[in-house]
Amino acid sequence: MHRQYRDKGAVGALMDEYERAAEELKAVLKTVSPSDYPKIIDPDTDDPDCRSMETIMNHVVRSGYGYANYIRKQFGDSWTDSQNNYPVGNPDSACEELDKMLVYTLETLDNKWNITFKEVKENPMKVSWGVTYDFEQLFEHAIVHILRHRRQIERFILKLD
Repeated sequence: MHRQYRDKGAVGALMDEYERAAEELKAVLKTVSPSDYPKIIDPDTDDPDCRSMETIMNHVVRSGYGYANYIRKQFGDSWTDSQNNYPVGNPDSACEELDKMLVYTLETLDNKWNITFKEVKENPMKVSWGVTYDFEQLFEHAIVHILRHRRQIERFILKLD
């Protein structure tokens, strides 16, 4: 497979990997039937965002907007508040909403492709779960967040089989 890579330094590499993680997640979602997608697979979890593939995808999309908004706020850019619920009621719509979130993230990066190491370190962001990240750490967290939930959905699919 031939891939295109951004020629935009470290930020471009991070965005390439974010998109790759999202593509892997979408490939998994495309294997899920619309009837299985909303099923409660883990009714015993304390986390309401992790009961079904549908709740996971709402969480993934909502979080993606949240990460972009942390960056926008830190750098004085305008932002749109995240919603509580996104129209992710079936695998296709979840993929569409994930793509929209990625576009929002790309727009977030418009003036940050050449961010310097100094700018990264001088802009710590305290997030709602009590951790302080720099730009790069937050972006890496966003990538791994998608990967972790892709794995979780893969495990849900195994439970359905």
